[in-house]
Amino acid sequence: MYTSETRSIRVSVKPQYLDSNSEPEKGQYVWGYTILIENRGKEIVQLLTRFWEITDANGLKQIVHGDGVIGEQPVLGPGEDFEYTSGAPLGTSSGFMSGSYGMTTDKGEAFDVEIPAFSLDSPHMQRAVH
Repeated sequence: MYTSETRSIRVSVKPQYLDSNSEPEKGQYVWGYTILIENRGKEIVQLLTRFWEITDANGLKQIVHGDGVIGEQPVLGPGEDFEYTSGAPLGTSSGFMSGSYGMTTDKGEAFDVEIPAFSLDSPHMQRAVH
């Protein structure tokens, strides 16, 4: 599990390689990831946007940004949380993701919340000892 906290908003990520959705012989590797967003502060906040940087083992980067997550823009009161699962394909057997959520308070103050960098590792990954 990977975790970060920005302005009392905790983001935890649990990635999982999806063997049944992957085709290594064709260079297609797929991961699922479950994200838990917890409001540990005293303000009501809303997640409005997402920004992802996805990097494969060759250093190729994909930038993804858009409104909300999984079609939602959740509102979190103090002590509330929101969990969702999504996925990411890569053309290599490993990589990593990082990003941020654009949020706003109920008073209209915008701020970004860090999504911790997390690794995408498959059982097909080439490992070497140096």
